[in-house]
Amino acid sequence: MKIKTKKLTELALLTAAALIVFIIELRLPNLSPVPGMKLGLANIFTVYAVYRFKGGEVLMMILTRVFLGAVFSSNFSALIYSLSGALLCLAGMLIVKKIIPPDYIWLCSIFGAVLHNTGQTAAAVVVMGTFSVAAYYPVLVVSGCIAGAFTGFSAGFVIKRLDRK
Repeated sequence: MKIKTKKLTELALLTAAALIVFIIELRLPNLSPVPGMKLGLANIFTVYAVYRFKGGEVLMMILTRVFLGAVFSSNFSALIYSLSGALLCLAGMLIVKKIIPPDYIWLCSIFGAVLHNTGQTAAAVVVMGTFSVAAYYPVLVVSGCIAGAFTGFSAGFVIKRLDRK
């Protein structure tokens, strides 16, 4: 895949910004006693990228972000959860973006958040070898919808702001 320098630079900047937000979010106290529940603010950059770049380019950004996030947080055991959630989320959002216009990007983001939670829960069931962890799934879906709406509205704001220039 050949990428022009300008596009590669934009993707690198988005990845770096997402990593910075991810690291900052790691330092915030948990909002809930439910494991895995967080705002996912770094996904603002992913949702934005889904509507601005090709699927392969966004995949490259996500793989880099997930791997470097594991390196920077020194949490390689979480890599399987992050990767499974991120890949399922991306696949779903790439399909849904063909139906949902940028004005309704928040809907695509909510859908992606639910898929992200689904991927992470499935990975937890496989890794832990028990279906009991799926008991958290309904709570994660509700919180994911709320966080997904927020990240989607934020990404939509960025797109509208950049379109004005």
